[in-house]
Amino acid sequence: MRWQWKLGKFFGIDVFVHATFLLLIAWVGYSHWLANQNWGEVLSGILFILALFACVILHEYGHALTARKFGVKTRDITIYPIGGVARLERMPEKPIEELWVALMGPAVNVVIAVILFVYLFLTSSFTPLNQLTVTSGNFFERLLVVNITLVLFNLLPAFPMDGGRVLRALLAMRLDYVRATQIAATIGQGMALLFGLVGLFGNAGLLFIAFFIWIGASQEASMTQMKNAISGIPVGRAMLTDYKTLSPRDPLERMSQLLLAGSQHDFPVIDEERIVGVMTRDDFLKALSQHGDKIAISAVMKKDLPEIDSYEMVENALERIQESGIPALPVTHAGQLVGIITAENITEYLMIRSAIRSARSSITV
Repeated sequence: MRWQWKLGKFFGIDVFVHATFLLLIAWVGYSHWLANQNWGEVLSGILFILALFACVILHEYGHALTARKFGVKTRDITIYPIGGVARLERMPEKPIEELWVALMGPAVNVVIAVILFVYLFLTSSFTPLNQLTVTSGNFFERLLVVNITLVLFNLLPAFPMDGGRVLRALLAMRLDYVRATQIAATIGQGMALLFGLVGLFGNAGLLFIAFFIWIGASQEASMTQMKNAISGIPVGRAMLTDYKTLSPRDPLERMSQLLLAGSQHDFPVIDEERIVGVMTRDDFLKALSQHGDKIAISAVMKKDLPEIDSYEMVENALERIQESGIPALPVTHAGQLVGIITAENITEYLMIRSAIRSARSSITV
């Protein structure tokens, strides 16, 4: 079960809300009821949270639509209680492009803040900024404060915030991408430690932010190091060559037997020596629960899947896996299926290569 629901599709990008967002709505409503014992206040609090997250969605569209300008598609946008996530198929390769993509999210909040400021100024209902907080002022004044806060928070120079990507992009204009990422991640982790130390003296929110930043910085550094590690490796070295296949006429029962008999999770579907699809374990389980094990593979398999040649580079395979959302890609050469490549295969290849290099180093020493 996917714990999220589709809100709609705008500019060709699906927007989802995660189920946990309902917990935030419930908490806001409950806290307003305890404070005021008034249903009007409860409704006002919930409407404010919805307006806040409307601004968050617009923020994510700032990233997504800018990325589209550089040829990068966005799979979807999902709203969580802690914010929004625009899932780009990949990050732009040029530092200047990553810089623009990172900046356009906060830029949207700047525009919203300016519009709200002008409206409040023209209606003569503006309170000086130094007197405003998220909990004081009228609806639009608080929304102004929230957008200013979103800009400042997101521009902190730490992953996974936009400021971390801005810093990495600026560094990458002078340094190689891996080194730029390492420096940006280290700065982010330093900020996480600082927030954590301050949070120990009574601010639980800062402890959460510190944990969030530390994990985000670590993940970004690891992903970049992996991308660098697989550079220049042909797919043929890392692909799975001992594998089973399915026929489009096979029932789901056949895949059930293959799954139980071995460790392979995803299966190419072959018809008259042609690749016509792939059957993933997730699709199998979903189809099995809906249709039973007698339905033909052809009715539920993934079609029009990308392929990759065994002489292409592993980084290209990983990129296509991420872009397509298909965990296993058929590997071909001269029109013939010669293997399967998955993210798991790539990781195992890197582990084996690292162990061999360590052994050689030990022997040399």
